[in-house]
Amino acid sequence: MDYQNRAGANKGSGGVAGASETAVDRRERLRKLALETIDLAKDPYILRTHLGTLECRLCLTLHVNEGSYLAHTQGKKHQTNLARRAAKDNKDASLMIQAAPNAAQQVKKKVFVKIGRPGYKIIKIREPVSQRMGLLFTVSLPEIKEGERPRRRFMSAFEQRREIPNRAFQYLVLAAEPYETIAFAIPSKEMVDQEEDPDSIWEHWDQDEKVYSCQFLYK
Repeated sequence: MDYQNRAGANKGSGGVAGASETAVDRRERLRKLALETIDLAKDPYILRTHLGTLECRLCLTLHVNEGSYLAHTQGKKHQTNLARRAAKDNKDASLMIQAAPNAAQQVKKKVFVKIGRPGYKIIKIREPVSQRMGLLFTVSLPEIKEGERPRRRFMSAFEQRREIPNRAFQYLVLAAEPYETIAFAIPSKEMVDQEEDPDSIWEHWDQDEKVYSCQFLYK
């Protein structure tokens, strides 16, 4: 039976649109709306990849073209993330305003002209009784600031930002104005505790010769 040309049929009329057609039509309307309201050149969240696709840095989604990205910006996920980001930015701004009165009370960071790195010497040592291995550092600081004393501390590989962290090493950091801060990469092994053996780890500052020395032993 010819349903299209049957009696009473309306020629040219279509059936009810399916879910897929409705979704395509909706995305197209959203894309056209976004084209009228969004300038992609000023969008802080768009990232063009080397593959030619577009990434939304806010939602971490990939899109094959500008139309797909623009439709995404009008969707629920993107709008929700925009609202969350705005709320976070407002909260951070509020905290900064509250912290502003205390800023003047904070200690100002020291600013001084650095004169380069000091001379140093590193010696591998072995404790004669226990045969434990260790290191002895000697740093010459003839131009150290008057009244200044060298300061040292141990730092893990994951605290520094200059090299790729390597858990096999840690750093001995030494600071003394006006010299540049220096750091020595040393094996990240367990050291002898100073309370266990006071002679195993020590430091000394020779005020007259301007020489700093420190020693430690590994277990």
